[in-house]
Amino acid sequence: MNQKNSQVVTAAPVAEEGLYKARKKIQVRSVTGVFATWRWVLVWLTQLLYYGLPWLQWNDRQAVLLDLVNRKFYIFGLVLWPQDVFFLAIILIISAYALFLFTAVAGRLWCGYACPQTVYTEIFMWIEEKIEGKRSARIKLDNAPLDARKLTRRGLKYGAWILLALWTGFTLVGYFTSIKELWVSFWSWNLGPWETFWIFFYAAFTYAFAGHMREQVCLYMCPYARFQGVMFDPDTLVITYDPERGEPRGPRKKGVAPQSIGKGDCVDCDICVQVCPTGIDIRDGLQYECIGCAACIDACDTVMAQMNYPKGLIRYTTENALERHWGMKEILAHVVRPRIVIYSLILAGLTLALIWGLANKADLRVNVLRDRAILAREVEGGLIENVYRLQVMNVTEQAHRYTVSVSGLNDIRLEGESTIEVPAVTTKTLPILVRVPLESGQKGAHMIYFDVKAETNSGMAVHEKATFLIP
Repeated sequence: MNQKNSQVVTAAPVAEEGLYKARKKIQVRSVTGVFATWRWVLVWLTQLLYYGLPWLQWNDRQAVLLDLVNRKFYIFGLVLWPQDVFFLAIILIISAYALFLFTAVAGRLWCGYACPQTVYTEIFMWIEEKIEGKRSARIKLDNAPLDARKLTRRGLKYGAWILLALWTGFTLVGYFTSIKELWVSFWSWNLGPWETFWIFFYAAFTYAFAGHMREQVCLYMCPYARFQGVMFDPDTLVITYDPERGEPRGPRKKGVAPQSIGKGDCVDCDICVQVCPTGIDIRDGLQYECIGCAACIDACDTVMAQMNYPKGLIRYTTENALERHWGMKEILAHVVRPRIVIYSLILAGLTLALIWGLANKADLRVNVLRDRAILAREVEGGLIENVYRLQVMNVTEQAHRYTVSVSGLNDIRLEGESTIEVPAVTTKTLPILVRVPLESGQKGAHMIYFDVKAETNSGMAVHEKATFLIP
């Protein structure tokens, strides 16, 4: 049998791509400047607010307390009940439109200055720098063998991170459980299971996200980075490198005019990369990884000042401004555009609606429920009796005494107690017997009305309807 000669073809090796991109640890260089100052102002403001707010007192209670157990939200003088979920929805919608508006005007301002991930990463990096030193010292420590010095530095850093994370988790739970009671329970080892779980759960996430994952949270977990592009337009202010002015880049001595050596203003020092918390090179153009912190602007302006070059090689500008060489006057003139006007009008309308709703929120709420377990019946004296359960909600922070009356049928009257005293921020239920003469109406259902009024405040009154049955 003849065998045909066969030729073995060797396929070229195929490069395989892993599921996750290998991470190169980023050691961020500290930077000073206008935008760095603004970031730290926001860090101080947000954290003073976050850590301090639960300790403020208002009307002998915690000023801000989201009491889920009793289903009441206390926000200074405002008390919100489950029936007020409408206000929460409005607040969330306002927050969303505010984010859309700020992003359309000036990019990722939220991410760069006020996002908890940015704020806590900034704090954790500050602690790291105080314990392990500047960027070059931290890189050397990373590459150093695991000796006593490295163990001590790392132990101090991780210990400080853990303490801050635990305090952050404790404060979060303090918004849902009275923080003074929580403090006593914490030191007496008497925390409830849910309080314990949430303190350590939130602390663990704070420690992991701000201490170790850092830029990975922004790159892979945050959805905002993925859809930010649809909110940008050519007139959105974003952090931009000016290639027309900066290229061709290259090193040179201080004071050398770029034109004299055929180069642009960029000295290719890479400091803009070293200060970037996500490790990108802004000179490659706008990238979804950019969180808009403007650290590269501060860093580049410092280098330009040292070289006696004009600042602004990296700056806040727009696509149209860069292309058409606009100045700040032209940029500001294009801020007001249809998208911005629409977002602003919607935001203003929602804000006014929220303010009006809160200002006109009822201080008294009444629900009338016919007692279905007891049928309409004839009692002594030829009277027809219906039984109701009157639920009175005092949503103010003062106790009130209310009088109850009924109308709607001839000679209709209440039997028994016609007043009810309700403590502050409390709901009470009162059984009400209503009787009418048999001749007051025909057989069937009749509309009647309950009037509940505060004895000390005539403006606090509710007119609630119910059905009276004559068998």
